[in-house]
Amino acid sequence: MDTRYEVELVGVTKRYGTTLAVDNVSLRIARASYCCLLGPSGCGKTSTLRMIAGHEQITEGDVLINGANITDLPPVKRGTAMMFQSYALFPHLSCLDNVAFSLKMRNVAKAERRAKAREMLDLVRMADFADRLPAQLSGGQQQRVALARSLIVKPRVLLLDEPLSALDPFLRAAVREELKRLQRDLGICFIHVTHSQDEAMALADLMVVMDKGRICQAGPPRAVFEQPASAFIARFIGGHNVLPGVGGEVAVRADLCRLGSAADGPHVRSRCYRTASSSSARSSRVVRRPSYGPSATPTR
Repeated sequence: MDTRYEVELVGVTKRYGTTLAVDNVSLRIARASYCCLLGPSGCGKTSTLRMIAGHEQITEGDVLINGANITDLPPVKRGTAMMFQSYALFPHLSCLDNVAFSLKMRNVAKAERRAKAREMLDLVRMADFADRLPAQLSGGQQQRVALARSLIVKPRVLLLDEPLSALDPFLRAAVREELKRLQRDLGICFIHVTHSQDEAMALADLMVVMDKGRICQAGPPRAVFEQPASAFIARFIGGHNVLPGVGGEVAVRADLCRLGSAADGPHVRSRCYRTASSSSARSSRVVRRPSYGPSATPTR
């Protein structure tokens, strides 16, 4: 058993009838790390998250948590907790009772579960709102209550399905800082599904970019941004300009270009990346040329 990794996916595949949603995905996520699954709609990231949680049956492959194969275990026995996109708070229960609800289902005594719920609300800085109903809270406050409810069962892995998508841009930035703080303080693994490149860049220790059910590239956010593995990654993550060049396509970082007169010569002062089809070509404008192949090893 390799103790460096909290979560391991081994050849995981998901089919819905004849539709292939996730195609032979293998991934290792380190302990106490923040992993973001990122990609366009329909790329398979939410299906992957739900298979880790046990809410979707795996067609092929295995999921390991802390070295144990949990593929066939029900969600309650996996050591995971999931925070859904809609928050799914009970409207007739107070914040305190919403957070304590999962312990109630586990037959924990009322006094004990309420004490633990208050601890969790304090952790997410919502202790002063313990007696309010969800309808009396803002979107960001509801998100924190849902987060506290997920954490009260002390999971090894917290799964977050687009938790910030319903928030306005200013609140989203504040809440993502809170998520990162909690992940560091608790020292557990967070796996976060998002469409937002900015969100993934700000939060992730490991960024996993998916498309058409496969992992296109995985690595630290800066490495994925500065050394995209394909034209798709260059456009999707960095908004790079992918231009035809001598011997193939070249991805140009617009933030590192400057304008000038033609007499001054080339004005690309740094970092043009070649696509996979042009990795063997040469150009005087390429200042830094990293490995830029069709795929990257989806491990840390």
